[in-house]
Amino acid sequence: MKPKILLVEDESSIIELIKYNLLKSDFLVDVAEDGEQAVDLIFSDKKYDLIIIDWMLPEISGIELCRRIRKNKDTKNIPLIMLTARGEEEDRLRGFEAEVDDYITKPFSIKELVARIRAVLKRLRPVFFEEVLTYKEIQMDISTHTVIREGILIKLGPTEFNLLRFLLENQGKVYSRDQLLNHVWDNGSYVEPRTVDVHVRRLRKALNTGFKVDPIRTIRSAGYSLGN
Repeated sequence: MKPKILLVEDESSIIELIKYNLLKSDFLVDVAEDGEQAVDLIFSDKKYDLIIIDWMLPEISGIELCRRIRKNKDTKNIPLIMLTARGEEEDRLRGFEAEVDDYITKPFSIKELVARIRAVLKRLRPVFFEEVLTYKEIQMDISTHTVIREGILIKLGPTEFNLLRFLLENQGKVYSRDQLLNHVWDNGSYVEPRTVDVHVRRLRKALNTGFKVDPIRTIRSAGYSLGN
């Protein structure tokens, strides 16, 4: 699963530069051009693995946006990187008081930004850098794109593989159909929510043939979960 990043920035040239390089570096990217648009995206059903926030934003300042993110129980743990032209010590301290995880002063090297993003994710979202994901007797090797259950190779289609990977990365958490669509399917493709059920059935069939225990739970009126 590719990390999903929200870029909150109002300068079009910077947006184009950062977005191009993040996509090139294998990240998924959404863009908000002001604080209000960012609030709508952050507090919707979309989930972000990291948010890059410019200090000087229309509508809502970057500092205020960070504070709102940290005060909400559903978003308080999202890693935050602040971009700013303010390099004075007092301004940097204000940024860290707003609980940002890193602080980059403009102008900056795009290579440094990507390196800082990877460093923050590696520290706070290490699952993206693990080569092998496990749940009980199920093992998924990301590098070889293989899944094994009790020594038996499980053949999965691309969508089922991505679906299982997401569930392995988020064990015990319940996700609705719409949430799974947001995380597992490409943003540019329209897929009916019921399509999720079809792929869950295919995943279950592949995983459970020859086994008595189904690791995927269906929670009525809520969604799906792996384990617990």
